[in-house]
Amino acid sequence: MVRRPQEYDDIPGTFVFDAERSRQGYGINMFCMSLMKEENRRAFKRFQLTDEQRDAILKRDYNRMLELGGNIYFTAKLGATDGHSFQHLAAVMTGSSQQDYAAMMLAGGRSVEGNRSRSGKDKHARGRGKGKSQAKSKSTAKRK
Repeated sequence: MVRRPQEYDDIPGTFVFDAERSRQGYGINMFCMSLMKEENRRAFKRFQLTDEQRDAILKRDYNRMLELGGNIYFTAKLGATDGHSFQHLAAVMTGSSQQDYAAMMLAGGRSVEGNRSRSGKDKHARGRGKGKSQAKSKSTAKRK
């Protein structure tokens, strides 16, 4: 299945897990969730995976798994099966050491600069204007 390009596909290093990517990645996600059971860890080939998905899994290429429709929470089961922590996986996916990744997260995470959608970087996020919550807080302030 070929994925239709989306407006938000230009966010560097990010694969938005939308409905289409969910459908695309159904096999890879169900496979990863099945790894919670020992018998399924031994039955790898019974899952309907594309050659690309199988290759990404065998190579433990987590970024490619996400690109092919995998969900980070499901694919993390594969890493756990290999005995790796989520911190290890995140470090591998960002090309850093676990220590550098942990230090970055403790310092507040990755900067948004250079990591925003190129087409939407100058737009305000939806729902960030004067919405219900701001209107409610104004009316609540008037009552006080």
